[in-house]
Amino acid sequence: MGNIVLIGMPGSGKSTVGVVLAKVLGYKFIDSDLLIQEREGRLLHEIMEQDGIDRFIQIENDVNAHIEADRSIIATGGSVVYGKEAMEHLREIGTVIYLKLEYGHLAKRLGNLKDRGVVLREGQTLRELYQERVPLYEKYAHITIQEDDLSIEETVRETAGKYKSFR
Repeated sequence: MGNIVLIGMPGSGKSTVGVVLAKVLGYKFIDSDLLIQEREGRLLHEIMEQDGIDRFIQIENDVNAHIEADRSIIATGGSVVYGKEAMEHLREIGTVIYLKLEYGHLAKRLGNLKDRGVVLREGQTLRELYQERVPLYEKYAHITIQEDDLSIEETVRETAGKYKSFR
């Protein structure tokens, strides 16, 4: 359990919080979206456009299920929770922390969803996506950080504190 795995909706700050948290704790930082892009040689939205969402989720599941790390902060893509093998592996190698934002705060933070590589099925709204994913984030998380009114620094401080208490 030497790693911290950050899960949550796009825009919840997983990568931003992860980089700062890695500096504070002296851990390495891994962005699983970048691992996917590196392996596939394409941007996330290109994979989704060319191969479809279902294939993207398979690729994401495979990449995350094979991450080998120690003393690392792993920021995952928001759709990682669709991959059972990935989530079981991530729970084995680390403490999974859900960065939770209420829907209203999340909607304000997000810009163009397609540019962010958000896995949104045809005709699906952000609210529907949110309602679909929240139970999965809650299922897999060891710890939940409610970050609606927190700054990045406050989120990092609370995450580090809860992680140390949990261990």
